[in-house]
Order: sequence, then structure tokens, then C-alpha cells
Amino acid sequence: MQLQSQAGVSSHSPMFSLVSLRPSIQSQFFFPNQRHPLRHRSLNCSISATAATAATAAVSSEPATVVLGSPQHKPFPAEVSRTIVELSSVATLSTVTQQGCPLGVSVRFAVDDEDGTPVLCLADSLGIISHDRRSSLNIRLEQSGMRTSQCTIQGSLEKPEDAGRLKRLLSSWRKRFGEEVKEDLVYIVEVERVLQMEDFMEDGMWVSSSDYKNALPDPLRNSAEEFVKEINAKNMEDVNRFCNVYVDLDFQVSEAKMIWIDRLGFDVRLTSTEKDSFDVRIPFPREVTDEKGAKSSFNGMSQLAWEVEKNYQAPAFEKVKQLKQISLRRL
Repeated sequence: MQLQSQAGVSSHSPMFSLVSLRPSIQSQFFFPNQRHPLRHRSLNCSISATAATAATAAVSSEPATVVLGSPQHKPFPAEVSRTIVELSSVATLSTVTQQGCPLGVSVRFAVDDEDGTPVLCLADSLGIISHDRRSSLNIRLEQSGMRTSQCTIQGSLEKPEDAGRLKRLLSSWRKRFGEEVKEDLVYIVEVERVLQMEDFMEDGMWVSSSDYKNALPDPLRNSAEEFVKEINAKNMEDVNRFCNVYVDLDFQVSEAKMIWIDRLGFDVRLTSTEKDSFDVRIPFPREVTDEKGAKSSFNGMSQLAWEVEKNYQAPAFEKVKQLKQISLRRL
């Protein structure tokens, strides 16, 4: 097992590729029937090779299997930033006042669907807007009460000049807040670069303006929070089993909770019997594109983990070996 400090940028390696993950169940999530082990369909497990993935992608319209050793098991910082912006509506706007002092205020914002540009409605009674248009917008997204992902957009505070764009921005504001705003109050933050951080007290990664604008928010973003809540409420046994089966651990886990889920996998917070906390990334067998696909993958992984735990299936996959230790200890 390899540990990473919280201050470093984490890089977890995916461990397996499952095939034919299509549980024959009707319930929303899968609960193995321990009294009838032969009722569960045996699932094959194999290591995915780049060539095989390319061949599969050439003849299939389904998303390609995640390749072991690639960074694609986790969304890129640009995607994470776009997701944070899409799921948030309040941020901290920092500008330079007429007196040359920095000033930060909480603001509501909407998003231009085309490129992720933040849209603000500002009445300059506080002197927020000055001739120095340099600004930043810090946006946070709390995830299951265990992590606060954030991105800080650096750029300039500008008025949208194009009439077509202004109309689109007004529509974005109306869609998000259900209200009309005056055109002369609309501003945008022209994105120059973005700092994406996974949590407080962690190093971040800079994202270029072009990467941010070209990225797409995660397709599971609107259902991720409820998905995680349901898993942590009803499938805690499965999450604990995932840690014991899919992760290479040298300590006993007293608690495991899902933090967040995306198209490529999910993050789990582990707590040891010694009260130490760790985060681990467990990737899906292949990319998913919607909530239905995520549930299907979760069910398949649950079935396989149960079979491995009960010795009905050999663990023919490489376990996740890298954990990120969280510096704060639980009381």
C-alpha cells in the first residue's frame, strides 16, 4: 500500500476491468442473497490492454473501457471545475477597489452554457467595480460533508458587448434563478485561468482558459449528491466490502463512506480502527454516461466483490494501492 500526503495532488491507479456487468436484478441496488450463492451469475474479470480497448471502441458505440495506468480514471481538473461551477450558484467575488484595496463579497452567479463563463448581476453601491477590472471568483462545492472541492476563476470583470451573447446570458440567469434582471447590471468574469483544488489545505492545479471553456461538466452531476446519500444510507455494507476487496489495505476499516461519484468512478473516505482517515479512488470498470449506468456498474461491482469475499470468484484483478491520508484525525 502506498500513501500520499494530503498536501500533494493525488494520483490513483485504476485496478480492474469487468466485462458484461449487467446484473439481473429489479431493485435499484443489489443486495446479494447469501443463502443462494449459485443464483448469482459469475462475472469474468480481466486486465484491459490499450490495443484491446481501441479494437472494442472501433466496433462499439459504448464508451471505451478505462485503460489501466492512464489518467482517465479520474476527471481532469478542467472537467471538475466546470462541474463545480454548474452545481453552485453562490461565490466570493474579489476585486480591486478605487482605493487600490482588495474587496471580497458574496455574489450569486449564473453560467454561460456554451463555455462556462460566470454571469453576475451587480449594483455598484459598494464600489466593487473600478477601472482595474482584475478579479477572481471563488466557488465551492461541499461533497457529503467530508470534502469541499473548489475552483477559483481568475480573470477580468467585463460587460458583455455582443447583443446575442447578452440575450443568452439573461436567459441563463432566468433559468437558474427564475427572475429577470436589468441588462445594465449584467457582468461576466472573462476567464483567464482557473485554480482547481480538491479540498481545503491541498495543493491545486492550474487550468488554462481554453481547457476550461472546452471541458464539459460531469454527466452525473445533477444526480451525484442523491446517489451518494442513498449509497451511504442503504449500501454501507457494499462500500465496506469494496474497500476490503478492491483496495490493498494493511489495516482494519472501521467505517467507509462514499464522498462523491462521477462518470469514471467514486471516492471513498476510510476510517481505520486507530481513527486515521484516508481517501481512496475506486474506478468504474468502464466510463458511465448517466445515473442508470452508474447504478448498473455499482451493482456489478457489488456482486463481484461479494463473490470474491465468499470465495465463489477468484480475485483476478489488481487492487488499488494508493491512498491519500487525511491529516485531521477523527475524535
